[in-house]
Amino acid sequence: MKLQEMIGLAVFDLESGSRIGTIHDFLLTADWKIEGIELEDKGLFTTHLKVVHWDDIVACGEDAVMIRNQQAIRKLEADHIQHTFLNGSSKLRSLSVLTEQGSLLGQITDVYFDQKMGNTIRRLEISDGFVTDVIEGRKWLPVTEEMSIGKHAVMVPPLSEERLD
Repeated sequence: MKLQEMIGLAVFDLESGSRIGTIHDFLLTADWKIEGIELEDKGLFTTHLKVVHWDDIVACGEDAVMIRNQQAIRKLEADHIQHTFLNGSSKLRSLSVLTEQGSLLGQITDVYFDQKMGNTIRRLEISDGFVTDVIEGRKWLPVTEEMSIGKHAVMVPPLSEERLD
């Protein structure tokens, strides 16, 4: 599943069948795990986010995400988040992907995970620009332990360019 395709999905409470809201973003860790989802919040000047931790998510379907119950929704201070996918100061989307030798592979446009295999991010979708995307398509890079998320770029091992799909 791609995270970008899940942004905006409805979130339902299994216990009551109530619609809780929609996915606004994903919380990520430095070791390539999805920590949880951020729910849309209407507050303009709030410093906290409404989040649901991954362990409280029962299923991620094509049309909705199911959580255990409304008690799964927690408030979290924005500055306690390591990384996000789409928004904030430490977002993964649009980060440059650089090899340790300084070769730019492109920018992250999406990430892929397989819910059946847990909450680990498996691949990064990388764009090398509009023209290249049209001619060759976007590329996928498998995530490895050697890859690290920095403030301005994701650093990847030297031979990563050869592993692009």
